[in-house]
This record gives sequence, structure tokens and C-alpha cells, in this order.
Amino acid sequence: MSSVKKFVNDTVIYGFTTIVPRMIGFLMTPIYLRKFENAAVYGLYNYLYSWVSMLNAILAFGMETTYFRFLQKVDSKDKDRVFNNSFVVTLITSLVLLASVFTFIDPIATWFAGDENVDEYAKYIQYFAFILVADALAVVPFAKLRAQGRPIRYSYLKFINIFITVLSNLFFIVYLSDWVKSSAFWADFATGWFQEGWIGYVFISNLLASSITLLLLVPEMLTLRLRIDRPLMKNMLAYSFPILIANISFIINENLDKMFFPKLLPGEYGRTELGIYGAVSKIAIFLNLFVTAFRLGAEPFFFSYAKNENARRTYAKIMEYFVMLMVLVMVGIVVNLDWLKDFIKGNELQPDIYWTGLKVVPFILLNFVLLGIYMNLSVWYKLTDQTRFALYISLTGALVTIVLNFLLIPIYSYPGAVATTTTAYLVMIGLSLFWGQKYYPIPYHFLKIILYLVSGLGVSLVSFFIFNSNFWIGNGLLLLFCIAIVFSERNNIEQLLLQRKNNLK
Repeated sequence: MSSVKKFVNDTVIYGFTTIVPRMIGFLMTPIYLRKFENAAVYGLYNYLYSWVSMLNAILAFGMETTYFRFLQKVDSKDKDRVFNNSFVVTLITSLVLLASVFTFIDPIATWFAGDENVDEYAKYIQYFAFILVADALAVVPFAKLRAQGRPIRYSYLKFINIFITVLSNLFFIVYLSDWVKSSAFWADFATGWFQEGWIGYVFISNLLASSITLLLLVPEMLTLRLRIDRPLMKNMLAYSFPILIANISFIINENLDKMFFPKLLPGEYGRTELGIYGAVSKIAIFLNLFVTAFRLGAEPFFFSYAKNENARRTYAKIMEYFVMLMVLVMVGIVVNLDWLKDFIKGNELQPDIYWTGLKVVPFILLNFVLLGIYMNLSVWYKLTDQTRFALYISLTGALVTIVLNFLLIPIYSYPGAVATTTTAYLVMIGLSLFWGQKYYPIPYHFLKIILYLVSGLGVSLVSFFIFNSNFWIGNGLLLLFCIAIVFSERNNIEQLLLQRKNNLK
């Protein structure tokens, strides 16, 4: 159990680093919803950031996972070469992006803007180009910190990033707006450039935070040599390319609906629906953070533990505990929607507009559980260096996502998008299980996992649709669900307590 304990410790450390900053970001959501003019503006926010997530994956080129993998495959003296190659790839992709954006800024802005202000969109795109480059160049140095087992510095830099982002947002969107009205000094300071409620300040804040974070990562880049080891680079690219395609496909599964929402439902109505969809998705951030924390802790652990003879049994046990915890979080969120919805309350003109989307929250949460299961399953093709299967699986999922989004969103709006994501993840899980159990069989307890999923979803739907998210009834159901899980896991709990007792002796 010491191996699982190490995994849990890593997950907690990196999870804390991820959860706290994103929770602060979640707490910024009410400010955006109240300060932006309407839901359509928040729809624009989600629209642009969905494209950023796609471009982030492209610029990173799968180098984070590739860096971890090749550190295990080379001698200690060659680890700097792995770092050099990984960083050079992200540098090249970043330069290509910058050249492309500033060469074709007018047609790009026109495509995004449609019938709106093209010049305004051109500003947004330029901001995002530099944000993307700063974030891409930070990927490998952050991976280096994780590989070196330096979670404190990793956490420190992540917190600096979110602190600058939040502080800048508060200054531009909240405080300066009030100060301009009450102070002659600030009124003169803001004259000629300040626009109250302008969404561009969110992007400027992001750019400032990303740039400073990259500067703070300079010590990790002091060993960098802009030299390419061609044989090693060839192997690294062969490994990373399928991962890149898989990452792009994941982004398609998660964000294609938001990326093309204004095209599938054009006009003010489409942006408003996207704003509602984006707002209710924020409530699911708690589960999203759990999945992210798991990935940060799991990836290095899975690689480093692969040579142990009981590795597969450990991976299977991790899957069980992971699903159990994910389902508990899912139910916990749904039964507390009655007060959590206050975080997405609109402005004075539209106070309850975002609440109309709460009906899809249980299914958004289920999708994050399914995503986490797929991430867990993906260990087999990473450890066996058969990343081509990631390509097959993710492309199939992306194809399902593309087809169903274009069929369902124009008819059903964002509920169609949620249903599409569920279908795509189920297909991907099925394919990964089929090939994984063939090439790297892991003894998963399938019946228990399915039982957790079905029962957790059932409790969630009963609480929301039958008891109308009643706080007391919902949390009573959660308590009963927890008791049922403890009873079903009683043997494992007794074993853990016995081992702990023996360790203390």
C-alpha cells in the first residue's frame, strides 16, 4: 500500500496546487456574470477560451507526457537532451503561431467576428497569441519541476499566476470602475482608454499573469541548450504525435460544442445559450478539478511504478477508488445545487437567466466522471508505447463529437452538446477497454465500477428532478449513499486499518 500512498500524496500536492487557484477562478465567475452586460458577453468569453484550449494542446505538442516518458528511457546524463528537445518543439510551434496570427490577422478576426466589430476581435486575437506562446513555453519547465519532485516551487509559481490574474481582473473590472466615479485622480487616470465592463480586460489580465510566470521559470531554463539531438528527437516525435492528436481529440470532445456554437446557433440567441451553458458548466468545476488533480499525480506515478510486479493490481485498485470518489463528489454537487446556483446568478437585468441551464448539470458531472475513467484506462497504451491506439480511439471519439454536435446543437442547443459528449466518452471507454485488455490486461472490477456509476447517477437524478434539489432530502440521500459505499467497502477498510495498525507497531 506504500505505492498507493505515494500516489495519493502526489495527487494531493499537485491537486491542491490546481484546485485552489481554479477555485479562486471559480469565485471570479459571479463577478463576470454581474459585470458583463448580458449572457451573450459571457458566451463570447467561453467561445474564445474554448479555442485557446485547442491551440494550447497544439502548441504543447504532447511534450509534457513525452518528456516524462523519455526521462525513464534515457540515462541520467542524457536527461538534459530530453529537456532541450522538448522545449525546442514548443518554441518552434510558438513561433509558427505568432507568424501565422500576425500574417493573417484580418481574415482570422473576420471569421471569429462574423457581423460584429472586426477590429475589436483583432485585439482579442493578438492578446491570445501572446498568452498562448507564454503558456506553451512554460509547459516543459513545469514538467521538469514535477519530474524533479519539486512541488513547492511548482505550487508557488502556479499561485503567483492566479494571484496576478485575479488582482488584475479585480482592478480593471471591479475597483477601477468604482474609483473612476468617486475619485478625480482615477477619473483622470482612466480618461481616454478605460471602458467599463470591457471583456478585453480579462484577456489582458491573463496575458500579464502568463508573461510573469514564464519569466519566473527562467531558472528552470538555465540548462537549456537550443540544440536538437536528431535520433532522440525522431523517437520523441514518433511518441508524441499520436498523443498530440489524442489531446486535440480530447479538446474536440470537451470544447468543440463551444467552439462552433455561434456558428451552429448564430446571432444573439446562440451567444446567450452559450453563455448559459458556460455558466452552468462552472458548477461542475469541482469534479473537473478532481480529474485534473488525478492526471497530474497519476501520470508520473504510472510511469515510475510500471516495473513493479503488482503494478496492474495497483492500477485496478486505483480505478475503483477513483470512481468511488468521483461519484461521491458528483452526487454531493447535485444535491447542493439549490445554494450552489447562487454562484451563477446574473446581473440585475437578468438575475436568473443562467439557472435555466441547471437541468444539464448532473449530466455534465457524469461526463467528467467518464473522462476520468478514460484517463485511468489510457495507462495501457502509454506504458506499452502503443500510442497509435490513442490516435484511433481519440479520432473515433472526435468523429462522434463532430457529427452529433452538428446534428443536435441546432435542434436542442446545449442539452444536445452535453448528450454528444456523453456518447463520445462511452465510445472511447469501450474502445480503450477492448484494446487495453488485449495488449495490457488490468484486472478491473467492472461490476463494482458500473454499480457505482449507475447508483450515483440515479441518486443525482432523483434528487434534482423528483425532489427539486431540496437541500435536506438531497443531503439525506447523499448520507445514505455514503453509508452504502462504506458497507460495500468494509473489507477493504478493515484491511487498511489493520495495515495502518501494524505499521504503527
